[in-house]
Amino acid sequence: MQDLRPSEVSGEQIIEWLAGARAQKQIDLDLGLSLATQAWSAAGQRGYVAEHLEAGILRAFFLFRRGDLAAMLQAGQALLPPLREQGGGPALCELLRWMAFAAAELGEFEAALGHVNESLARARQMDNKALVAIALNATGACLERMGDPWQAERVMNEAAALLGSAASEFEQMVSHNNLATVALGLFHLLRHSTQADHQRQATDALQRARHHAALVRPHATALGDAFLLGLSEGNCGEVLLYQGELDEAERVLRGALAVINEHRFSALARRVRCSLAELDLLRGQAVQAAPALDALLLEAAGQAQQAVWQRLHYAAYRTHKALGDHTRALNHLELYQAAERSRTVAQLTAQARFVVSRIEAERAMGGDTAATERAELDAEGSGLRDPLTGLGTRRCLELRLPALMRAAEQSGAALTLALVDIDRLGEITVQHGEGVAHQVLQVLAQMLRDNTRSSDLLVRLDAEQILMVLPDTIADRAFEVCERLRQTVEQYPWARLAEGLDVTLSIGLANAPPYATDLLLSRAESAMYRAKHLGRNRVALA
Repeated sequence: MQDLRPSEVSGEQIIEWLAGARAQKQIDLDLGLSLATQAWSAAGQRGYVAEHLEAGILRAFFLFRRGDLAAMLQAGQALLPPLREQGGGPALCELLRWMAFAAAELGEFEAALGHVNESLARARQMDNKALVAIALNATGACLERMGDPWQAERVMNEAAALLGSAASEFEQMVSHNNLATVALGLFHLLRHSTQADHQRQATDALQRARHHAALVRPHATALGDAFLLGLSEGNCGEVLLYQGELDEAERVLRGALAVINEHRFSALARRVRCSLAELDLLRGQAVQAAPALDALLLEAAGQAQQAVWQRLHYAAYRTHKALGDHTRALNHLELYQAAERSRTVAQLTAQARFVVSRIEAERAMGGDTAATERAELDAEGSGLRDPLTGLGTRRCLELRLPALMRAAEQSGAALTLALVDIDRLGEITVQHGEGVAHQVLQVLAQMLRDNTRSSDLLVRLDAEQILMVLPDTIADRAFEVCERLRQTVEQYPWARLAEGLDVTLSIGLANAPPYATDLLLSRAESAMYRAKHLGRNRVALA
């Protein structure tokens, strides 16, 4: 391709480059990137704003699809200011979504959450449910990469419910693809646990991943999207691998790799090649797996997505261990563990600066209604908010619970009460002082807000107990919410508040129907006391 100085480039040439780049989106990423880059540079220097922005978006697209994530983020940062100046619109939301994915894959969680926050906010401003749902999917992807696939899956499911049957083929494809990826992430998180419940969750996650990956295929084929077709087939093959269907896994993985290599999706190729190396290992062919993994690690150094990098090191650890090379095996295990520690630190840092949780997701989905309801509640007068925690009071419960119960009964919807008791709060007060006990309550209140929706009702009943009212929530889903909350509290570094401090929760759940407030409260209380009787620090169903 001939290099031309800006003064030599005509407007017609820029238009031709752009048309050529668009035509390569499903064919040749390298050629498309080259054409888009030339158009970006020439249009920018000639002052052609619309063409400059389109070329920039195409550049970001090609870099993202190629897996050049660091370069894509750099290109995106250069594009954000002019896009914002033009008012943004759907193009800005899409760019922010790509940037959120890229940053999350690289472990740059603060940047990822910042991008996804802006994407959600702009989608809300446009009152565009489709863009909100897609942005929520990106939120879920960030949460999964940060180590919380439970919340990620729930946010994505509710994003899908937001559109329902009105979802387009593209939106359904994105939803199922992301749900498959998140379910696989949950499997990888739990697969090494020896706890029976974790093993059950891991098995269930594989089944969900298989289901959603299969649903991507017809949409990707109909839309001619080779990238998502290759990704979904790679997911299918990976699921089959872990389910022990090795011959079928190999067939699917090699088919996926053929599509991926044809279009030069290098990042996807590394992931599928890792699965093929793991397949050799499961067949007892560690001698064959070792050079494949060593080559992948050399090729991926400084370029691989964080999750793939960890997978490669763990597979290399198992391979060299099987070969009896314990020195190399230990080295790979240490690198795997170092990557996991790095991810955890990045996660905690990001969470300290950005709160992207169900409450943000619900605000995005609910538009101004939820905000209006909260404002009305705050304006009703004093006595509705607990001054220490900011949660509702018993008076707030009396005002809101009857309406929630009636609405659930009229529609036949589920509703769950969760009674949360802070284990041994009295002893904490005696041992560490009232000030520390108050800090504990404030931290817990924030954790509750971060793990619930704006439509949920949170009430401080007394010194040690908090009631959560979860509309439109079946018992199983409420159990997941409370179990994740219990684990979050158990793992929180409470010793930062006071040396030797440890905090746990006992939670009792009761689900409607029947729609009887007193009965449900009584059942939730009985379940909570059963949780205490069984040893505290657990969730019990009525």
